[in-house]
Amino acid sequence: MSEKQGLRHPEKAHRPDNPIQRKPTWIRVKAPTSRQYAETRDKLRNNHLHTVCEEAACPNIGECWSRGHATVMILGDICTRGCAFCNVATGKPRPVDPLEPDNVGRTAAEMGLKHMVITSVDRDDLADGGATQFALSIARVRESAPATTIEVLTPDFRDKPGALEQVVTARPDVFNHNLETVPRLYPTIRPGARYYHSLRLLDRAKQLDPTLFTKSGIMVGLGEERLEVLQVMDDLRSAGVDFLTIGQYLQPTPKHAPIARFVTPDEFEEFASAAARKGFLHVASTPLTRSSYHADADFQALRAARRT
Repeated sequence: MSEKQGLRHPEKAHRPDNPIQRKPTWIRVKAPTSRQYAETRDKLRNNHLHTVCEEAACPNIGECWSRGHATVMILGDICTRGCAFCNVATGKPRPVDPLEPDNVGRTAAEMGLKHMVITSVDRDDLADGGATQFALSIARVRESAPATTIEVLTPDFRDKPGALEQVVTARPDVFNHNLETVPRLYPTIRPGARYYHSLRLLDRAKQLDPTLFTKSGIMVGLGEERLEVLQVMDDLRSAGVDFLTIGQYLQPTPKHAPIARFVTPDEFEEFASAAARKGFLHVASTPLTRSSYHADADFQALRAARRT
């Protein structure tokens, strides 16, 4: 493991190393080299923004940035939690940047985004969990790029009264919160979170604004069983969730949770068919699917599905 990786995850240093498996052919992606990729990177750097694309080591960064799309990550680049699947650094976060919402709005305008995804690290240190920064960022995008639709991918806001209400009141077009995995695996994969709290968050968002699109996603390949995945689908539909994403878990470093298996493309298609039968308005289920992957096109598909 490199020095940089070691410094990113000091809280994981006590974990035993898990060898990183060789990826099957359907997982491999090309290294980013395009001019548009460099232009996207430079615009984000110039506006002092972090992205989950980089911090979470997303395999789709080359494709998305080459298309002029990126998922901005507000509230800094240091998370207060240390989930076993996540490559974002964990530790003591820096103070919230008061200029960040303006930077988000300006970036949406400069990049000419039709659809913008705003996510964040967990900020359990903040009284509102970062909800105010989400609301301000939404407002600045509305001002700077009024034609841009907005999707937020939020933390679970545990023990932060009024946080969800503040974000929903700011009126994003899509409210996304990922369940990440099946409830049985939460103690080892997502120990700082609670499955049914996350489920209630999604349910409550829909209750607060029934016109709001809600969205969630899970990873597979962590040791879950097929019936457990189908039960998660049922739970999400009971909470009124409109859009589901399912993707293959990829191990960032030897200190992260190991891959139990690589789920085949055929199995992803079967999950997509099952989810469609259960009533989701839209489903994205492929090995390389991530929450924000093709989010602009997926949002258009959601709107079309609701109109019909």
